[in-house]
Amino acid sequence: MGNVYGYIRVSTREQNEDRQRLALREAGVPESNICTEKQSGRDFDRPQYQRLLSVLQKDDLLYIKSIDRLGRNYEEILQQWRVLTKEKGVDIVVLDMPLLDTRRGKDLMGTFLSDIVLQVLSFVAENERDSIRQRQAEGIAAAKAKGVRFGRPPQPLPKKFRSVYRRWKEGKITGAAAARECGMPLTSFLYRAEVYGKTSPGAIEKKIRIL
Repeated sequence: MGNVYGYIRVSTREQNEDRQRLALREAGVPESNICTEKQSGRDFDRPQYQRLLSVLQKDDLLYIKSIDRLGRNYEEILQQWRVLTKEKGVDIVVLDMPLLDTRRGKDLMGTFLSDIVLQVLSFVAENERDSIRQRQAEGIAAAKAKGVRFGRPPQPLPKKFRSVYRRWKEGKITGAAAARECGMPLTSFLYRAEVYGKTSPGAIEKKIRIL
């Protein structure tokens, strides 16, 4: 029996890894051998994972809380699983799925069943993430169609914006001069001027007359 390690991954620095750490401790993983990664799982180009990969040796045991902590991409999870178990000779235990314990069923049938379970779970996990992203996109699109605006609300216009806008529109001052008077970058002034020109009382009255 080799050394026992644990791998923790959270997607961002705001997420808390305590739940994973507690599960690894209860499984008997020494605190000094728990490797924590605060990074997205979109690929395996992660500093802590690569460091762990370099120290793992044949007959070592690696614990992870769930299969998605290893990664998010179906094909890459399978590839890394084979690297760990076949090339490195490491055993893996997925705590949330007892069937994914390579210490059991070392015969051909046991390995075959473990591989099937891994492929099914990886595929389901990736499909669920795709479904979540699709539902989020559909929800955002539906909200926008109802007039819901996302992002920070625009800053209120400077008090002198309307008079400056009028002089700029009449060609009495340049855009750069108008932006300076309003205390705005030129690009911001031009953008707000375009929006204002479409929503100002005069523009709305003109549209009403046309209708």
